[in-house]
Amino acid sequence: MSTPNAPSPWRIPLVRELSIILAIKLAILIGIKIMWFTEPVVPENGSERVSERLLGNPELPSQTLRVNDEEPPK
Repeated sequence: MSTPNAPSPWRIPLVRELSIILAIKLAILIGIKIMWFTEPVVPENGSERVSERLLGNPELPSQTLRVNDEEPPK
């Protein structure tokens, strides 16, 4: 006795179209990754700038803020 062959899912047009679209999207995403995200960008003097920002004194503004001599309205 022979068993009937199960129908292949690739014979359904919707499955073929979706798989082609997914393959194209995957190829585009891999291309974008290769083009723009190949190596990390390290800023110049990055560790110095971070340590200065975290541990250093903040710069004071060149002009001191003047306090208004008048009292605020009540």
